[in-house]
Amino acid sequence: MKIVHIYKDYYPVLGGIENHVRMVAEEQVRRTHDVTVLVTNRGLRGQVLDLAGVRLIKAGRLATLASTPLSVSLFTWLRRLPCDIVHLHFPYPIGELAYLAAGRSRRMVITYHSDIVRQRGLLPLYDPFLRRVLQRADRIMPTNQRYVETSPYLRPLAAKCTVVPLGIDLSRFAQADLAQVEAIHRQYGRPLLLFVGRLRYYKGLDYLIRAMPQIPARLLVVGTGPMEARWKALTTEMGLTQKVVFL
Repeated sequence: MKIVHIYKDYYPVLGGIENHVRMVAEEQVRRTHDVTVLVTNRGLRGQVLDLAGVRLIKAGRLATLASTPLSVSLFTWLRRLPCDIVHLHFPYPIGELAYLAAGRSRRMVITYHSDIVRQRGLLPLYDPFLRRVLQRADRIMPTNQRYVETSPYLRPLAAKCTVVPLGIDLSRFAQADLAQVEAIHRQYGRPLLLFVGRLRYYKGLDYLIRAMPQIPARLLVVGTGPMEARWKALTTEMGLTQKVVFL
């Protein structure tokens, strides 16, 4: 089967959805499917790569608006690519628009990773296209049941929703470096809480920081992002620099 995934970025770009797409795409290759991942490049020029059997197409990018890449060649690539199924990873406005404009003759499924957060400023323009692409989907796969129950976009379409939780490759964690674990405990003590991710406002790390005076543990924060300076300042203001450590 020829499968085309569409999202903003792909490995070696690191991120939660990027990692999920990579894991699914590589597993589909292992199951003998022909898999293409269509993303946008960082510049105007396009690029085609092979990564672990996955064909990675980086369409040229004109600009970025509200965390959303703008690309004309993304539409062109999707129109030309032979495929049996288009797999959209929502929310990604330019990907959904590309499907409506250039790929709607193909069957399509959507992994619904979250409601609109980063692109909220585009919502007045995006809303009609969003509802149309969800209606056209053959299957919508929210990552948890809560989205089906609370999302204003999914509630009317609950009959075509199948919850597919996100997974991880456990083999990556099977061999722990016990010496390193002990070194971490010696340096930071125990118990430990660990946050790993981009420091963006919708991650809600500030709630955890504010709760730390009530929690008998130390919090280690791994990641960077636009909220880093503000959350470090909050940690200092609350006198928590010994309990909250940004690594």
